[in-house]
Amino acid sequence: MSPVLADIIGLLGSACIVGAYAYNIMAARADALAYNIVNLLGAVLLSISLMVHYNLASLILEFVWSGFALLGIAKAVRARRRA
Repeated sequence: MSPVLADIIGLLGSACIVGAYAYNIMAARADALAYNIVNLLGAVLLSISLMVHYNLASLILEFVWSGFALLGIAKAVRARRRA
């Protein structure tokens, strides 16, 4: 993958995470499933970018971020099934 494409993918990932955070704090009632899916997408895109522009600390952060997003998705899905 070219470094420029990796940068574009990383920027899209960053936009997903920042956009999800902004949505979560600005929405009157945020949709937990949507919030966590967009967070997961952002973390995956940033991880792809970090495979080209390697940074171990950032890559570990994105894996942890993905894990929390997956937990949030599971929690949101369980809550929807109960409702």
